[in-house]
Amino acid sequence: MSVRNIGLTAFAAALLSSALLSAPATAQSEGYFKGKTVVINIGGTAGGGIDVGARILARYLGKYLPGQPQVVAQNMPGAGGVRLLEYLVSQAPKDGTVLGAFAAGPLVEPLVGPRKPAYGIADFTALGSLEKDVAFCTTWFKSPVKTLEEAKNTVVTVAGTGAGSGTDTDPAILNEVLGTKFKVITGYLGTQETALAVERGEVDGRCGFGFASLKASRPEWLTEKKLNFLVQMGLEAHPLAKDVPLALDLADTPEKKAMIRLMSSHLALGRPYLGPPGMSPDRRAELRKAFMAAMADPELKAEFAKSSGGDEPDPTGGEDMQKLLVQMQATPAPVVARLRVLLNP
Repeated sequence: MSVRNIGLTAFAAALLSSALLSAPATAQSEGYFKGKTVVINIGGTAGGGIDVGARILARYLGKYLPGQPQVVAQNMPGAGGVRLLEYLVSQAPKDGTVLGAFAAGPLVEPLVGPRKPAYGIADFTALGSLEKDVAFCTTWFKSPVKTLEEAKNTVVTVAGTGAGSGTDTDPAILNEVLGTKFKVITGYLGTQETALAVERGEVDGRCGFGFASLKASRPEWLTEKKLNFLVQMGLEAHPLAKDVPLALDLADTPEKKAMIRLMSSHLALGRPYLGPPGMSPDRRAELRKAFMAAMADPELKAEFAKSSGGDEPDPTGGEDMQKLLVQMQATPAPVVARLRVLLNP
């Protein structure tokens, strides 16, 4: 055998060896989720906007994951979503098979909550969010308080679901910044329970009510004009609610504006999805890609629109979501300290 042939033979052997070594890794990546079950835990009760969106996503996400696994959704309510955050940190496997669907409120809890947890919100694996949202403070149509100015002069009881939820944090911030007199009656389990409390007259209304969640869980309240919209939290006014005052516009000092901005920034990530901290780059990339592919699926878009009064998803991808979480975590310490005092009396 010539020297040239020996060289070619060795080169071919090297190529074959390289292919054989890389094949298992490629096969594992292409079919990693095959035969597995991916669980989307929902940080709220059945029937709420978070629940509705997660169950729709569960029907399509597996179609776009390597190996096309079964995807199921199950409820894990408690403390406005904080219970689910704690579960993802301490117990959930980090292999991409356990995810969390949240309201926007828990994204700020590690910053301004009563504890100083060992994790920050940017530590979690951001997978994407279904939409960009605003949150309203509302009263029932029978309530004597029908405007923001009236809420500055009259105590308004609002239903809350826990310390980490916008139902509890938004009223406290608005009381500080705008001089309203919201009083939170907390401890309700989730969206459906707060809605029943409003209908029964147990409370005057509810704050931290995401527009998307409202449309998904109680669309008739909109069509039948069952609510008074007092004020909205968000970085921008909702296009369908330009006549409702935007809290950010009403804040009259830089410090107050900074408070409102932090407490509103998470609303750009309406109905967010998180994985545990420490997920591998491969799993993270696969889940993010599958999430955005599912968001573009015509059948999902049609089903989502049907559940939300005609609106299709307006998603934020995982990478952009992660950047926003990092920005939130970098909020100046004095603003965070003041918020911590306000929200944890």
